[in-house]
Amino acid sequence: MTTELILAAPHPAALTAARRAAERGGNAVDAALAAAAALTVVYPHQCSLGGDLIALVHAPGGSVRAILSAGAAAQAVDVDALRAADGRMPAQGPQTVTVPGVVAGWASLAEAYGTPGALSAALRDAAELAEDGATVSAGLARAIRERVPQIAADPGLTTLLTGPEDAPLVEGDPLPQPRLAAVLRTLADDPSSFYRGAVAEALVNGLRRAGSSLTANDFAAHQAASVEPLTLDVAGTQWWTAPPPSQGASLMAVLETAASVAKLPEPERTNALAARCQDASAARDLLLGDPLGPAPVDLDGLLRPAPLSGARPPEPSFRPAGDTVAITAVDASGLAVSLIQSVYQTFGSGICDPETGIVLHNRGSAFSLLPGHPALIGPGLRPPHTLCPVLGRSAELLLAAGCQGGRAQPQILAQTVPDLMDPAADPVAVLDRPRWVIGARDIGHETPTLLAEPGSVPAGAFPSVVPVVVAPGRTDLAGHTQAVRLSAGGRLDGASDPRADGGTTLEGSSL
Repeated sequence: MTTELILAAPHPAALTAARRAAERGGNAVDAALAAAAALTVVYPHQCSLGGDLIALVHAPGGSVRAILSAGAAAQAVDVDALRAADGRMPAQGPQTVTVPGVVAGWASLAEAYGTPGALSAALRDAAELAEDGATVSAGLARAIRERVPQIAADPGLTTLLTGPEDAPLVEGDPLPQPRLAAVLRTLADDPSSFYRGAVAEALVNGLRRAGSSLTANDFAAHQAASVEPLTLDVAGTQWWTAPPPSQGASLMAVLETAASVAKLPEPERTNALAARCQDASAARDLLLGDPLGPAPVDLDGLLRPAPLSGARPPEPSFRPAGDTVAITAVDASGLAVSLIQSVYQTFGSGICDPETGIVLHNRGSAFSLLPGHPALIGPGLRPPHTLCPVLGRSAELLLAAGCQGGRAQPQILAQTVPDLMDPAADPVAVLDRPRWVIGARDIGHETPTLLAEPGSVPAGAFPSVVPVVVAPGRTDLAGHTQAVRLSAGGRLDGASDPRADGGTTLEGSSL
């Protein structure tokens, strides 16, 4: 019997996988996991088995948990050697690879909330997709065009993303991945083999040859954590986000401001929200790290960021493109999930392991090398994370939302999720609206700049705060938001961002 649920994801293959899960009787988490597995096949520029995962789950009884599966740095990491090389963490390469957390995150979600056998079936579906060869989507084709030199520099990426006569793949080309298919079948039988088995051994050997210090013991030590989320009650809505090392606290800071300025006239409202976004971003760069590390994480400073007062926040030495996928699902029982998985930058570390066909992330590039910084890299520590799922619940509505967008995820969500909590709002219209983001190198500018999609910034806004650059049209930098809702009356609806390649699927319902 097909479960009554709705799911939003950024690629049609994910929707197909979710439908299959629902048709097998799977719930919202099963459908989300099926979509997540499919996306590691068709969206290697944004997510893979070699990435990380952070999720929020709302159980039918109303409890909420955060699943953190963010991998740690090697126990043998040499901080002095990293400082001597450049003084900064490298942007990509073997030293930026931490233990990938995606598979452990999937297994944790399946064990706690899934139905028996659903994850195995989803992985076999994903293996079939990899074996038969998906096709290159518009989004993947854009990423290939933008990263031709990076692809050419890595044998694994070259094999994956070039066709006859070494020509880069284009939209519509086949994307066969037989080695990845074999790995997915192995994981369908035993997901733990990614950390303590044949898959782990292959990855460790490949990483060693590439110059990484990760070992079999580092992989074996990884476990997903189920933890209490951060929560905020404002304007009749209870919000939940993930705690550090996620930047969820920054989202809470801007959501609180979004509620307080909601009734201000323009351009005052947008000015106030943009200023808070800048403050929250600067606080994150200064204060966010791993709570398991030696330096404390100032959670109150993240939740209540001090005003910038014109000071320039620290910026990364590279452009973190924020390549990520969000999957959201809710079913009629009230089980809801916002799942985000990512390789961080486009094609992650720039390494595709040739033996397994797995693209490895570069989450380690977000570490700091500054002594005393909360994000200072160290043995077994997790880097600060941009992944920022969110759940909202009022007397009338349950919302699961998430987005792609790197460091700007709190800004993007603050412009969308408050309006999505209005039961009368059309989710498609909300996600279709133009948006803005503030950043510097992370959005391709050398100084703090507001990048605005046409029509997103009211006339007279930001006369002297930051320069405004109007994009020619929609931009991926404004994020790919996925949102689904369950009303108190049982109605399911949602939307997938028009900036992505995906959509929504509504299963088992007469609507």
